[in-house]
Amino acid sequence: MATYAVGDVQGCLTQLQAVLAQVQFNPQYDQLWLVGDLVNRGPDSLATLRFLYQMQDSVVTVLGNHDLHLLAAWHDPSRLKRKDTLLEVLQAPDCDELLGWLIQQPLMHYDAQRQLTLVHAGVAPMWSVSQAQSYAEEVHQVLRDPTVRSEFFAQMYGNTPAVWSKQLRGMERLRVITNYFTRMRFCSLSGELDFSAKETLEHAPKNCVPWFKVPARVMQGEQIIFGHWAALAGHCDEPGLYALDTGCVWGGAMSLMNIDSHQIIRHACPAALPLEN
Repeated sequence: MATYAVGDVQGCLTQLQAVLAQVQFNPQYDQLWLVGDLVNRGPDSLATLRFLYQMQDSVVTVLGNHDLHLLAAWHDPSRLKRKDTLLEVLQAPDCDELLGWLIQQPLMHYDAQRQLTLVHAGVAPMWSVSQAQSYAEEVHQVLRDPTVRSEFFAQMYGNTPAVWSKQLRGMERLRVITNYFTRMRFCSLSGELDFSAKETLEHAPKNCVPWFKVPARVMQGEQIIFGHWAALAGHCDEPGLYALDTGCVWGGAMSLMNIDSHQIIRHACPAALPLEN
């Protein structure tokens, strides 16, 4: 019995199944954690969702920005973009069943026994574990409520506000919480989000650092598994942090980590899309 965490799948089902085969993953005994971005850009978003849905009792996943985009398009298909590979999901006969499951997933999973956090992009530098759990739950409650989530998806997109404040209310509050969990890479020393750069650490915008290098980051020393940042190629020297997005969909690799031994297995991927997210 083992628990594994895998980086951004983004519809690359063949590569996911290949890396799981390398560890002889058995959903009857083992558990799979996913950092989000299960879908989009890759070739098999629908098959990926079906595969994970079928073994949902053995799956723990958080939502990434591409998952939220799919859910928003479920409510309004006009939100689909030219480069999206999500139409087959929306047209599938089991779409409502699959996305009804997906929308129940949180922005953050915390394993108290292991003292380990699973998120898509990261945790805001000014938040503690308990604060992050509380703020993630605010968004989770909205997503699970069919009477209000359409409004959330209508106003989810956007880069403002760019910094957290406890005084924020309504959609501004929900939007910035969502952006920290699902879109964050670089931010200022005060935790203000910067969305202008997606590249390596050497390309940090002026007066910005990677979110995990903010000097006063509250969760320093805490264990965090995250994805989203393919340009890191899995390299993060911050103690306790594990970057698992190694850009499978861009021709990198699918990375799988045993969360107890921290052993990482990678499966090379043949895709070669231009690097963007």
